[in-house]
Amino acid sequence: MDRFTRKHKNPHAHVIQQPGRRLMKHVPLRFVWNKVSGHGARSPNAGLNLVSFIDFLVVTVIFLLMSFSASGEIAVDKNVKLPKAENVEDVIDAPMVAVNGNQILVDGALAGSTRAIEELGRMQKIDELFNLLKNKRELWKQVQPNKPFPGVCILQVDQNVPALVVKSVFQTAAFAGYPNVSFMVSKLPKSN
Repeated sequence: MDRFTRKHKNPHAHVIQQPGRRLMKHVPLRFVWNKVSGHGARSPNAGLNLVSFIDFLVVTVIFLLMSFSASGEIAVDKNVKLPKAENVEDVIDAPMVAVNGNQILVDGALAGSTRAIEELGRMQKIDELFNLLKNKRELWKQVQPNKPFPGVCILQVDQNVPALVVKSVFQTAAFAGYPNVSFMVSKLPKSN
């Protein structure tokens, strides 16, 4: 009797069966049996190149670990020396206004110069900074119309910048709709 002809047998006759291949064995189609037993034109098993896949996963995991920041740390310019403080909070998501020796940046984009304030010798509104912060505020309101605007920005100021420049930047941020200003500082260990 051929293996592909159906025969009726008692399902309870052989409870324990001889070990061997079980996959697709009982399909009564000859072409399926030929494929399973390896008599087909191509192998039914696809070869995977695992080395490339593992290399990709390792590179991805290393990239994610290197770029991960649990406390929301932000990279600080090497030329900027931040003031130090004991009582600090984690960084929040807000526009970053960086003031170094002679330029003012908002999230990395140039927003003015400190030279004009220093030469004038008095506080003044910084127009480029005002326009950038105002545009960021309007964009935030368009993206999140149902939430109240928090009005928070972060000042990253070099400790050697004159107080007049810091006051001008602070006042300009308040005029642009950011009355709540947080200063970025280096954390000191708490004293007892």
